Amino acid sequence: MKREPILDCDVLVLGSGAGGLAAAVTAAARGLRVIVAEKEAVFGGTTAWSGGWMWIPRNPLATRAGIREDIDAPRTYLKHELGAHYDADKVDALLERGPEMVAFFERHTAVRFIDGNRIPDFHTTPGAGAGGRSVCAMPFDGRELGPLIDKLREPLSVTTIKGMALASGQDLAHFYRATRSLKSALYASRRLAAFAWHKLRYGRSMHLVNGNALVARLLKSAADRGVDLRTHAKAIGLMRDAERVTGARVEIDGIVHEIRAARGVVLACGGFPHDPARRAQTFAYTPSGREHWSAAPLCNTGDGIRLGETVGAHFDQTLDAPAAWAPVSLVPQAGAAAIAFPHLIERAKPGVIAVTRAGRRFVNEASSYHDFISALLDTTPAGDEVCAWLICDHRFQRRYGLGFSKPRPFPVGPYLRSGYLKRGATLEALAHACGIDARALADTVAAYNPYAKQGADPAFHKGSTPYNRVQGDAAHRPNPCLAPIEAGPFYAVKLLPGSLGTFAGLATDRDARVLDRSGAAIAGLYAVGNDAASMMGGCYPSGGITLGPAMTFGYLAALSLADAAPDAARAGVDSSSRTMQ
Repeated sequence: MKREPILDCDVLVLGSGAGGLAAAVTAAARGLRVIVAEKEAVFGGTTAWSGGWMWIPRNPLATRAGIREDIDAPRTYLKHELGAHYDADKVDALLERGPEMVAFFERHTAVRFIDGNRIPDFHTTPGAGAGGRSVCAMPFDGRELGPLIDKLREPLSVTTIKGMALASGQDLAHFYRATRSLKSALYASRRLAAFAWHKLRYGRSMHLVNGNALVARLLKSAADRGVDLRTHAKAIGLMRDAERVTGARVEIDGIVHEIRAARGVVLACGGFPHDPARRAQTFAYTPSGREHWSAAPLCNTGDGIRLGETVGAHFDQTLDAPAAWAPVSLVPQAGAAAIAFPHLIERAKPGVIAVTRAGRRFVNEASSYHDFISALLDTTPAGDEVCAWLICDHRFQRRYGLGFSKPRPFPVGPYLRSGYLKRGATLEALAHACGIDARALADTVAAYNPYAKQGADPAFHKGSTPYNRVQGDAAHRPNPCLAPIEAGPFYAVKLLPGSLGTFAGLATDRDARVLDRSGAAIAGLYAVGNDAASMMGGCYPSGGITLGPAMTFGYLAALSLADAAPDAARAGVDSSSRTMQ
């Protein structure tokens, strides 16, 4: 292949999710020359498909709302949640520097946040918070990106309404209530009308929300700071001298470039959710590496991790779990592979249960997506297919939808004809259609219903925690997560083990410097996002524990790179005492 002249920069970022872009923007704000190399045609990685929430306790938005907590509260929570996986250095880096990261992006970039002051942590262990620990990107007008909007990854299609993404909270709630509330119907009508105009005029929605808004705001900030943003740019090898990583060989539009990075390289390639070989190595239940369906983009194939290993980086898989588990269902696509739909919301609503093929419940359905699959893995006998079924009645499907199948006024027929949904006039008929033990399913529902009418669940305590209740239906009483399953026809959708991303990754320190097997930093090499081993040790204590650390450690990596002059970078510099206000 033809070689182009060498490109020079101070910082080379490989990948363009939240962690990589946070590093790029921060480094550029410190006056460094930055190149972002994204192998896909679009920027955003998994972040662009995500909910966009970041777990940042003691953040400025919470403080401005009068929510003040001592740092020992979230620290105590993580000590109980992470147990033997608790890393004091990284925890303190997140808790001490995360609020600073939010303040920096608010003051110096196009990133604006909304608060999660009513969003509780997943669990109720000591130190758990009832709110004030998370932020999300404020919705963004995509037209502000100019031509760059064409290089923004669109939201995951199956989680949208014909391409229109909905934000969590009131945006989504209005659509759920649209057939029962005039106010919500008017709100939904306005949103749909604006979306229709955007599709006609621009070919996509310009009202960006969730992780899509976060990426858009970071891209705008990067462009404003003069970051060189490259697509179709795949790293094929790191370059190093006797002392440090000095850059990378990157194939851009079919031509290999040598990009020299005077300060260092940041790996931010999204982990390995679509690398079957690495999955077989790390996922105990996938002997071939193919018994798993990730909702992350197909391009996340472990490139960054393999690049790191070529220069001696340590791949850390000694975690509680190797990935951020999530139940998914497979949505058939005409002439194409099925798409994994992540079940993040409807499991907590009143009137749905999850059962195994044996027809028995196995989990509090309103628990977090990670806990749900952890329970399914624990209950599935070795050698059996890991799967479950969500079961509901007609009322539930029409009110809340079931997975990819939308609620009223959307017709249910297409989901039945494609085979995505199963339906039965009776529970017995539904069980036969799904291959579930019919007698056991009938017994399970018969035992569940009387308690559900009373708002109780002595078997699994659905609706018993703040997180359960905030995910349920606040208008339903007495328990926002419980209702009987009574009137047919009945519906089911098959759930399979999936993930939102991987936790196992390259070992790093509190500045995101990549470590070798001896624990020494590899000079000039950093890893953020899912290329780095999760600082939570494979545990999942709250929503946003992927993006919060990704943004924070991307910020800290950039500070370390900025404060390490080329000669100093050879030895590595600790940025723990440095800030950027």
